[in-house]
Amino acid sequence: MPLEKYKGIIPAFYACYDEAGEISPERIHALAHHLYEKGVKGLYVGGSSGECIYQNLEERKATLKYVAEVLQGKLTLIAHVGAPSTKESVELAKYAEELGYDALSAIPPIYFQLPESAIEKYWTEIMDSTDLPFIIYNIPQTTGYNLSINLLTKLLQNDKLIGVKNSSMPVMDIERFKAAAHKDFIVFNGPDEQYVSGRLIGADSGIGGTYGVMPELFLQAEAFVSAGNFSEARKIQRDINDMIIELCSLNGSMYSVIKEIYKRRGLYIGSVRGPLEQVHGEDLEKIEGIKNRIDEAILKYSVCMK
Repeated sequence: MPLEKYKGIIPAFYACYDEAGEISPERIHALAHHLYEKGVKGLYVGGSSGECIYQNLEERKATLKYVAEVLQGKLTLIAHVGAPSTKESVELAKYAEELGYDALSAIPPIYFQLPESAIEKYWTEIMDSTDLPFIIYNIPQTTGYNLSINLLTKLLQNDKLIGVKNSSMPVMDIERFKAAAHKDFIVFNGPDEQYVSGRLIGADSGIGGTYGVMPELFLQAEAFVSAGNFSEARKIQRDINDMIIELCSLNGSMYSVIKEIYKRRGLYIGSVRGPLEQVHGEDLEKIEGIKNRIDEAILKYSVCMK
């Protein structure tokens, strides 16, 4: 299976709500078009940035549908279908296949501390439910489970497994997952703070939650890495990390900060859904400064981007 379509900068798509906090087709269309115009490789739809665990099944289906309406056949579209039950996950997987998505992805089951045999069965049942390729989403800091080499080796016997979206913090995990595959296999760097180091140790691509608010910086970071310009790659990663620290510096959710920045750029995609906290009070006054510093960083590297 050709894997080049998965190599590049793939923003995690943000949840888009109207003023009443409901899924907004118009705002999903607008954000999808905006990211397409930035030149990204694809979109990861319905994951952490999409607030998936705070949306019901029909809302998640709607988001998959409205993104596909704009971008199916134009960008690589990966549908995150991890849900509280296998039944819901399979239903989402089949719907994504109907919509023409390129691949599926899922976190492990959450809440109950399940044995690896249950996690293996869960991912296998999703893989077997469609003809689409599958990408494991490893994010132990939120799910409580860290993908083991033993389980990965077992699952690799299924030809539909083409990659791992690795959001664990140890960069070494990327190298270990890549080495375990013994075949053409995609490992996506997850933590945005280590994009450059992740790529250098073996990640083929990246999927990230802050890519959407500053895609230009990640596109240029990838250009530096691809060109072997590691000195500049380190510099832009430092600037990216400065921005990420600022995005996480306020009391509200990072996604609330990002959405407020979008609003101040003229693109309204709503706020966040509870229990995620909205930015409020004095923190609102700080967002303009964060937006300006991101814009200044983008301008700083704009000469390289041309």
